[in-house]
Amino acid sequence: MTRYATVIERAKDGRYSAYVPDLPGCVAVGQRSPEAARRLIHDAIEAHIAGLREDGLDVPEPIAQAEYVEVSTS
Repeated sequence: MTRYATVIERAKDGRYSAYVPDLPGCVAVGQRSPEAARRLIHDAIEAHIAGLREDGLDVPEPIAQAEYVEVSTS
């Protein structure tokens, strides 16, 4: 099992999008909830990897890491 870091963002219109830093072009957009974006990006990752393999391209190893950093905003 391989794990890719994903980023889920909320747009100004309230919808959610997700992307995978290690898989350029692998995105899920316009979802009503973070959970929906998470489900769709999972499917997008699988489809993206399948497409790379069909085209005879290398599947990038996951190298991105995600962390939260606390800072004072006041």
